[in-house]
Amino acid sequence: MPEIDALFESINVRDLLAGHDLNDPTTPLSAPDLRLLINRLESHSLRIKSKVQSYLVAHHSEFSDLFSTCQDAVSRTRLISDDVSDVVELISDRPVDVEIRKVVDEITEKTKEVRLKRESLELVSAIVGICEAVEETKVALRGGRFRFAAERVRELKGVLRVGEEEVGEPVAYVLLRKEWSDCFDEIQEVLARFMESAVRFELESCKLRISYQLSVGEITGIALTTVLEAMEVIGMLDYGLAKAADLIFKHVITPAVTHASTFNAVEDSCKTSGDITEQTLKIEQSSDHKTEDVNGEAIYSGILKVVKFICSSLCFGNVTWIHSFGRLTWPRISELIISKFLSKVVPEDASKLADFQKVIERTSQFETALKELSFISPSDAEGRLSKYAENVEVHFASRKKIEILAKARSLMLQCNFTIPKGLAMRNASFESGGVESLDEDSSKHMVRLLFSSEVCMVSEAASQLMHLVHKTLEDVCVSSARVASEFYHAARDSILLYEAVVPVKLEKQLNGINQAAVLLHNDCLYLFEEILGLAFEYRASFPSSIKEYAVFADVAPRFKLMAEEVLQRQVQLVVSSLQEAIDSADGFQDTHQIKQFESAKFSIEQVVFSLEKVHMIWEPVLRPKTYKQSMCLVLESVFRRITRDILLLDDMAADETFQLQRLIHLMFENLSSLLGSLKSADETSRPLDDLIPSLRKTRKLAELLDMPLKSITSAWESGELFSCNFTRTEVQDFIKAIFADSPLRKECLWRIEDVVN
Repeated sequence: MPEIDALFESINVRDLLAGHDLNDPTTPLSAPDLRLLINRLESHSLRIKSKVQSYLVAHHSEFSDLFSTCQDAVSRTRLISDDVSDVVELISDRPVDVEIRKVVDEITEKTKEVRLKRESLELVSAIVGICEAVEETKVALRGGRFRFAAERVRELKGVLRVGEEEVGEPVAYVLLRKEWSDCFDEIQEVLARFMESAVRFELESCKLRISYQLSVGEITGIALTTVLEAMEVIGMLDYGLAKAADLIFKHVITPAVTHASTFNAVEDSCKTSGDITEQTLKIEQSSDHKTEDVNGEAIYSGILKVVKFICSSLCFGNVTWIHSFGRLTWPRISELIISKFLSKVVPEDASKLADFQKVIERTSQFETALKELSFISPSDAEGRLSKYAENVEVHFASRKKIEILAKARSLMLQCNFTIPKGLAMRNASFESGGVESLDEDSSKHMVRLLFSSEVCMVSEAASQLMHLVHKTLEDVCVSSARVASEFYHAARDSILLYEAVVPVKLEKQLNGINQAAVLLHNDCLYLFEEILGLAFEYRASFPSSIKEYAVFADVAPRFKLMAEEVLQRQVQLVVSSLQEAIDSADGFQDTHQIKQFESAKFSIEQVVFSLEKVHMIWEPVLRPKTYKQSMCLVLESVFRRITRDILLLDDMAADETFQLQRLIHLMFENLSSLLGSLKSADETSRPLDDLIPSLRKTRKLAELLDMPLKSITSAWESGELFSCNFTRTEVQDFIKAIFADSPLRKECLWRIEDVVN
């Protein structure tokens, strides 16, 4: 309808309002304009209706055909719908799809059954075939057809996938593998028995016999080569030759190494109808007295002769068989040569290392000959003899290291850590003459400390150990890099060996008060200073490769710490023993009673006796300064404890104070020699009262026990008691314990309280 479309497109509001600008928002339409617009739109509407009516009248037949076509389409659609409904109704009454599905499922099931039966039949056929093959193999084995039986075993191994088992396999396969395994074990056992009968050694005649025609049980006339071929086929060559290899190594090769100078092997053969049926190798002891085999010529030639015999007579020149036999015996042969020959000809002195070159050359020639025979593999791993010989410097150093460590260990275990009777005296007596004035035996115990220059008594183990270490480090300075490294570690390990061995050896002594313990303290102190000086003394002369890691400073502090721990433990043991002796005095109570006084007196005597014993043990061994410090610590603990116990008494009678004073005087009288030895122990001028703070306090306590109240008060006011380490509370409690309550006591206590020290 192009006419209608053109009519609609001709309607334009702008044309209907000609002369009025519709784009100007400031000029809205007026009422007359709107009425004009309405009138014009109505006019256009009437024109459009007229046009549409005229068009419909002009095309009436075409519209009639269109409506008829639409009516026919609707009628056909209804007919199709009715047909579809009839089909659906028919299907609902008889479900054809269900029947078709059943038929398809039945066909699938039958096909699957046929396939399974076909596979089962194939499996049964395969199983029957394998069973027949296994049985055929057993029959062939019993009939002596070893090569055929071996090949069938190998084939069956691949068919049954032995070693490749999977989960969920048929049980029949498991049973067949069991049958194959039994068959393999049987053929392996039969072949091993034939090999055992083929290679024999007669101890009486010292003959190695190798038979070529073999018989075992009912199976006769089997060639040795057949047995070897069968073993190779089934992969049991090493297993089958193992016993023969052990036999030959034990009875033939071992004597060739251990008795090389008299070893002689003679070959012989036995023929029947022109064929060789047996080869023999007779081991004889040569009557010729050969010179010592210093370069291994006799050993290597003897072994090489035996190996050639084995290669030709037993292995028939077959490279695979020769290599298998070599693989079984060569590791043991090489170890035997190393232990019985090479390790023993390693030079004792570094200057003789050059003479060892002949051994290296002969060893290399020996291994080359074995490689040409295919007895050993040409790989580097097999050249163990040459490597050992070429590394003779390392072996030399390793052996020296073992010897050094063994000697160091022997020094420590044999030393009894006691002091010779002739040296049981004060160390100070050696200060003037020094250790140089001593005889050789005494000089093993008296040493001069490196940094303090003091003379110190040590055990023979410590002095000899450092002598060994110094000698070893001197060798480090003149040795090659590899030897120097071993010597350095030997010196270091020897020092560490002392730390590991001696404390364990002296474990029992360290739990008691004895000279072995304080001697260990001196040893550790001596070793500490010596170790610190090693680097300064030798480092400059060390080979450059050793300088990079040669240190001793990390070891030294351990000995310093051990020395302090041992001495501290001794002091603690002594103090503990003395405290137990003082405990028996029961706090020095009621000493005015005879029984209590005797008990307290015995306690004091025990303390004095123990101190004298410690004095006799420590003084000859410890350095004067160390002895003085340690003894002062012990005496301080004794005086402090006795003073504290007496000051803790809350009530003392006049007789009691007298007896207490008597006990203190008795103690000082018995300790006079000990205190005198402390004064002259070293060159320090520091008085004992400063080293033993409780000494002055104990002496002053003895004076206070018979001092008047006013004098005690005056002594506190003057600061005398305070300078003796008395406290205000101790003085007040002491006065209350001795003097009865009175105005004078109150006044004195008030005066003491009022004094500010």
